[in-house]
Amino acid sequence: MEYYLANDQKLKKYVPLIRDSLVYPVIYDADRTLLSLPPIINGSATAISLATRDVFIECTATDLTKAKIVLNTVVAMFSEYCQTPFEVEPVEVIDSFGESHVYPDLAPHQLDVSLDYINNSLGLSLPAAEICKLLCSMQLDAAPAAEAADGGNMQLTVRVPITRSDILHPCDVMEDVAIAYGYNNLSKQIPTTVTQGRELPLNQLTELLRQEVAMAGYTEILTWALCSRSEIFDSMRNPETGGPGSGAVSIGNPQTAEFEVCRTTLLPSALKTLAANKREPLPLRLFELSDVVLLDSSREVGARNERRLVSVHCGKASEFEVIHGLLNRVMEVLNVPQEGTNSAVESKLGGGYSWQPSNHPSFFPGRQATITARGQQVGIFGIVHPEVLAAFDVEHPVSALELNIEPFCFDTDLKSLMQEIHGWNLVH
Repeated sequence: MEYYLANDQKLKKYVPLIRDSLVYPVIYDADRTLLSLPPIINGSATAISLATRDVFIECTATDLTKAKIVLNTVVAMFSEYCQTPFEVEPVEVIDSFGESHVYPDLAPHQLDVSLDYINNSLGLSLPAAEICKLLCSMQLDAAPAAEAADGGNMQLTVRVPITRSDILHPCDVMEDVAIAYGYNNLSKQIPTTVTQGRELPLNQLTELLRQEVAMAGYTEILTWALCSRSEIFDSMRNPETGGPGSGAVSIGNPQTAEFEVCRTTLLPSALKTLAANKREPLPLRLFELSDVVLLDSSREVGARNERRLVSVHCGKASEFEVIHGLLNRVMEVLNVPQEGTNSAVESKLGGGYSWQPSNHPSFFPGRQATITARGQQVGIFGIVHPEVLAAFDVEHPVSALELNIEPFCFDTDLKSLMQEIHGWNLVH
């Protein structure tokens, strides 16, 4: 196992799948000849030649559903060239629990799709027989089912073969009808509703802040939303406490080590940009306004986006006061007063902003603070820890600010309140 991990560039990415397993999946024949060590390598004893007449198709995977789909697809393609076309011999498989399963399962699965759903989605009024004919041309066997009790909504029974594993929902059947009918043959219709499009309030606020931060002397950067796990945890001196996958949204099948997870902070990307521009004259002032992805069990998908501002100042000295000044300027243009400076506005807004000493491992002790606004923590700023700078190969001191801007995006419900307080709208 260690040999393939160290010497084979193609096979080494499969080694971690079974490397730490207590047992390895091995296939022997009746004479105990080793045929395969999936998913690493196959034996030469089973190599296919022109004289091969019997083919045993084996599929192993970490996901049973995907394994079934792949097995069914490969078997269906091979069966076309059998002596008796489309005839295959099933195999009984005894799993680790002692239960018996027969593979492949070539039975088609069935979907019931409303005739009205298909016609209304495509703007058509086709009869059931014609839709069934169109689906037949897409390799789907369809037939009208009994009408509903009120007689107004006929159902189509669609039998989906194993070669169409992409058909999962009624909308997939509707799409196949549109393809068979021809997209160019669908009539164009003016929408029956009248709507007016406008920029999302959060995007509008983002654009306004971009201009203000740029006018403060900072250069905007645009970095990847994906990064490596080590960049946002180990390099930032902030390891995952619950093990891999507990602190960030992970990519199921990353193609490279640099794109393993969705970033939970913008600061590592800014530090990488500083490291890539070492030869530029100091000081370097960079900023980015973009999204991070945070785990959130209350959301249907288990995660949410959060719009943040990150800015970094890199020079011969840390110049903590420079990044502190940017924070004050951002709050000034957002019309959020510092606590204790304007009690009238604070009472109407629900509070101003302030900062308190913090102890974040990514920043230098005693030279960092969390930012609180309207009763919630919205960011952090300070001098980046020397160990973090060394991990990103940054040679000069860096001060950084990271701020969640979503709490300052006042929606239309607060528009009249902002007019009363400041005389202008944050969102028009």
